[in-house]
Amino acid sequence: MSHPPRSHRRRALRPLPLLAAGALVATAVVALPQFTEQASAATTLRGYADARGARIGAAVADGPLQNESAYTTVLDREFNSVTAENAMKWDALEPSRNSYNWAAADRLVVHATSHNQGVRGHTLAWYAQLPSWLKNGNFSATELNTLLKKHIDTTVGRYKGKIYAWDVVNEAFNEDGSMRSSLWQDKLGTGYIANALRWAHAADPAAKLYINDYNIEADNAKSDGLYNLAKQLLTQGVPLHGIGFQSHFVVGGVPSSMKANLKRFSDLGLEVSVTELDIRIPLPASSAELAQQSTDYKTATENCLGVPRCAGVTVWGLTDKYSWIPGTFSGYGAALPYNESYAAKPAYTGLSNGLNPNA
Repeated sequence: MSHPPRSHRRRALRPLPLLAAGALVATAVVALPQFTEQASAATTLRGYADARGARIGAAVADGPLQNESAYTTVLDREFNSVTAENAMKWDALEPSRNSYNWAAADRLVVHATSHNQGVRGHTLAWYAQLPSWLKNGNFSATELNTLLKKHIDTTVGRYKGKIYAWDVVNEAFNEDGSMRSSLWQDKLGTGYIANALRWAHAADPAAKLYINDYNIEADNAKSDGLYNLAKQLLTQGVPLHGIGFQSHFVVGGVPSSMKANLKRFSDLGLEVSVTELDIRIPLPASSAELAQQSTDYKTATENCLGVPRCAGVTVWGLTDKYSWIPGTFSGYGAALPYNESYAAKPAYTGLSNGLNPNA
């Protein structure tokens, strides 16, 4: 599937149009039990994941984290892991050279710590969401190498011991399995990946270090390219610990080869994680599509948890109210387990059943 750069995620905080939102609410909540404050912890997503020793995570937006109690209520009840949706990307952390803004990233880490949630760091070396001073700086290869090392040393070092895993390298491949053209690839060559992993490991030896990408869930040219790189890095003794499968799916589109493909990475001794799961639907979503989405959430979750060394599953957001999908994929939405009113959708049940081995 096509997948525009996630720089569009800056627009993720726009609600869906009211008409579409109303249609979703109408179809999404039929016959689903609603949680109360007295809901048993064992029957939450978090409860099922804790029982399996797995992570169930959500990407978190800074605005609602600060200002919306319904958002944090769901986040803290249902998820034992969080990922910063934008707050740890380079343009957010260092908008001007040598001038840092840690406020949003710190808020997330403090919130997670106080609610016994792990934090996934996202992301250190990516082609997108770079500050303009870096992107347009015409730096030499030597200068870029120094800047990347400093960014990793500074960022990973600040959160040493507070982040259990980092997406060190993000979206480094083209669909045909070749290396994507980027500031890093074009100036530094593929060696920047090994260097980034080594620098991150030196900054926090306890953190699990990941390469993260999309459209690698199936056995295809792109996943083959990543698999071959991973084998090469491991042979060289590079500290690569895991592969992140973003899993931005279209409803009905979970690849049939997903579990086997995750297993071949696991067989290398690597952790595997679903890191950015969402399943988009053409709007307005029908009852049949919402039912299929529920099945897809269950299947994707089981595909990971059924593989040795699966660390867990993270959904890219928790409510359709703040999903990046409508702003990037025209005519699509309804991609997450909760609707705009924080009512659980059939997708929630699918995700829950995927986490619960007794479902």
